[in-house]
Amino acid sequence: MVKRNNNQLPQNLPQLQNLIKRDPQSYKDEFMQQHMHYKSLLSIFQLHPNQYNKGLDDLIMFMAQVAQCYPDIMNTYAQELINILQAHNSVLDADMRMSFCRALILLRNKNLLAPTDLLSLFFSLLRSQDKALRTFLETHIVNDIKNVNAKSKNAKLNSTLQNFMYSMLNDSNSKAAKMSMDIMIDLYKKNVWNDVKTVNVIATGCFSKITKVMVAALKFFLSVDNPEEKNSDDSDSDNEPSIRDVMMANKVNKKTRKREKQLKKVKQLVQKERRKKNKAPVYNFSALHLLHDPQGMAEKLFRQLQSSTERFEVKVITLDVISRLIGIHELVLLNFYPYIQRFLQPHQREVTKLLQFVAQASHELVPPDALEPILRTLVNNFVSERNTSDVMAIGLNAVREMCARCPLVMNEELLRDLVQYKHYRERSVMMAAKSLIHLYRNSLPEMLHKKDRGRPTLASIEIKAKKFGEINAKDFVPGAEVLVQKSKSDGSGSDDDGDDSDGSWVDIHHSSDELDETADGGDENNEAGEWEDVGEDEADSDEDEEEDDSKIEKNGELGKSLGTEDISKNEGKQKLEGNVKMTNEELVTERSEKAKEVSLGRLLTDEDFQKIDAALIKKKMTNVTRGVKRPAEDEPKKSELVSLGDIENIYKKRKNTKEDRIMSIRSGQEGREKFGFKDNRQNPFSSKTNREKRKNKNFMMLRHKARGKVKRSFKDKQVK
Repeated sequence: MVKRNNNQLPQNLPQLQNLIKRDPQSYKDEFMQQHMHYKSLLSIFQLHPNQYNKGLDDLIMFMAQVAQCYPDIMNTYAQELINILQAHNSVLDADMRMSFCRALILLRNKNLLAPTDLLSLFFSLLRSQDKALRTFLETHIVNDIKNVNAKSKNAKLNSTLQNFMYSMLNDSNSKAAKMSMDIMIDLYKKNVWNDVKTVNVIATGCFSKITKVMVAALKFFLSVDNPEEKNSDDSDSDNEPSIRDVMMANKVNKKTRKREKQLKKVKQLVQKERRKKNKAPVYNFSALHLLHDPQGMAEKLFRQLQSSTERFEVKVITLDVISRLIGIHELVLLNFYPYIQRFLQPHQREVTKLLQFVAQASHELVPPDALEPILRTLVNNFVSERNTSDVMAIGLNAVREMCARCPLVMNEELLRDLVQYKHYRERSVMMAAKSLIHLYRNSLPEMLHKKDRGRPTLASIEIKAKKFGEINAKDFVPGAEVLVQKSKSDGSGSDDDGDDSDGSWVDIHHSSDELDETADGGDENNEAGEWEDVGEDEADSDEDEEEDDSKIEKNGELGKSLGTEDISKNEGKQKLEGNVKMTNEELVTERSEKAKEVSLGRLLTDEDFQKIDAALIKKKMTNVTRGVKRPAEDEPKKSELVSLGDIENIYKKRKNTKEDRIMSIRSGQEGREKFGFKDNRQNPFSSKTNREKRKNKNFMMLRHKARGKVKRSFKDKQVK
């Protein structure tokens, strides 16, 4: 290669850098000249490291750019820069220090420097007072560790760096400790360091004496994981009963209003069951699940909270973490409840969050005696007519969330008192009380008054009240008894149980006499509001339910008439032929034995599970004493965390926005005559009167006539 303008190369470093990268051997002499110049400038700079040197700054980046071309000469270059940064870190000029770090990062990107050597240096540089440098180093550390673990996890490097970060969290420099905490949290959120060790190292930051580090660690455990939602396969949805099957089963029936209403109810129930399956929570190992000793951490955090002098906001964050630990891991920390009980006042700041923490810390393993005082305080302070309706509704919502996680905390007398608010004049309080009724209908219906339990269904009679600490573990697949009935009907050649031949859905048609005898479940239409899932037919069907219950009680059919008329036609025929009457307990036992026999005696296929799902839906819809199909109520929500919106959810009609008001005005103006003067003359071409013509004349022409209309005074009249 021909050399051109050699005399300009020493001053033009970018051009020399480009030429060296193209042909390193041809320009080795020029590089050696620049290298000697770099050595001399570096020795001068070490005498005054606090001064900026423009020539050395340019040469440092030049050497880093071409270091891979002369590895034998540049083998000690990286170590020289590291030694300067370690020796003169605190007194270096900010621009020179940034240049040294950029050069080292460039060498690291060219794989001329080990990651452990560079990252350990950068962690020590986090103690510097230069904010721009700390931010720059934090970005590089996160990206470098992410790139190292991109293809495969480097366990040895990760372990070394995690141990180093663990020591940095205990550093006396608050800025270095805070930056190390931010780096670990960022790496966890980027799924680079999402292992158990990282979580437990971050957990030690919750007990740091530095407030910023402690708050950052606590907020990390409060952050919600957002994993990528995986769409369910089409094959899973094929196993569900579809609305089309229901319509086909009802196609040949006579078209009546009651049949249309029943079909609508079945459609709603199928859609509800499908939504439950699609939104089934996938168990995700979040940070709180990866802790080694959650009980010890909760106790230590609570002791720290009791002796803390931090601001109220920091105490609220600590209470949130403790309540989540108690709820998720089902811990027993009895001192937590009296501590938070004293804050439960309507005028307390952030009181809705405190109510959320109380609900989160409630679970079935907490003794009801420990939660009963806090429930009494909540009812006395919030659910009282001396408070506003919003306060009462929030109190009832908090009671509902507590009882959803620990139903035994409520006693029968208090529950029946709270249920009386279903007739309260304010809509928000009434709906909150009905949501409490709805909760206990699905958990402990015997605690409610008979008129509030609703119509008993085959699913409700199977509800068994659990004692404290009892686990209801079933050794069979619920609903599997339908397979025994199906096999019998297939063997006899007749479809006695009312199912279709393909087992896709259950037949819902009845005779016209049957439909006329059945009582309607009430109007299902609610007013427009925010609570659509709180007791769909409670507001309008309470009186109907009372009448039905009284009729059933008079006839003695509530517990003994299951043999005369059942959901399953096959069972009903057998009982009618044998004239056998069974109680609820005997029927539940018989169904359990059949389900156990099927579960243990055969392998269930997808078609079997499809039939079981259809039978479970049918069981929820069918009244015990009659063949009436009615929509099942939602089961109480049981999630790990309590949403603040569930407590602050107050039923109110939303105010219309300006756009909505304008649209309503425009819709009312459609088809209306134009506003203004209406010409009512019969002949539109006839001439106008002088009065009408006067309206189009100029005002100055009519001014004298306008003045003539002014009433004159008595004196003017005398003069005239």
